[in-house]
Amino acid sequence: MGGNLITGRGQAAYRLELARGFLEEARQDKVLERWRSAVDGAQLAVENAGKAALALAGQIGRTHNPATQLRRLIGEERFDPAYSEKLERLAELAELLGPDIHVQTDYGDEVEGRTPWELFDEADAGQALVVAEEAVSLANQLISKESHEQ
Repeated sequence: MGGNLITGRGQAAYRLELARGFLEEARQDKVLERWRSAVDGAQLAVENAGKAALALAGQIGRTHNPATQLRRLIGEERFDPAYSEKLERLAELAELLGPDIHVQTDYGDEVEGRTPWELFDEADAGQALVVAEEAVSLANQLISKESHEQ
């Protein structure tokens, strides 16, 4: 283990690569009709897309909800104002597929006694993929723009 923690643009690129990988797995899971897995992969894609954007402002704290940190950093003007609209949209998407979805895809609904496989269907997988596609696209645009300006 050991070594130095990657930060800044390196961390952003790493998180973007994670987001792309989870998005690709989610697409594959949808084709295979594994709805729960597709939603889980989409959630992780969105989470990592949000964390990729956060990395542009510095180190990322441990969270499954990057929307909160994104909004705080937007308010603190830690990002270029030209990014505000894309960052705000990314925060919205991160809330749509936030930590509550992460918990449901892993544990189901413990109160109702429903397993994760009972909670998600084809429509849920399709909607989650639409959200994830947009989030990864936004993160890619933000990181590409940042790289070109450096």
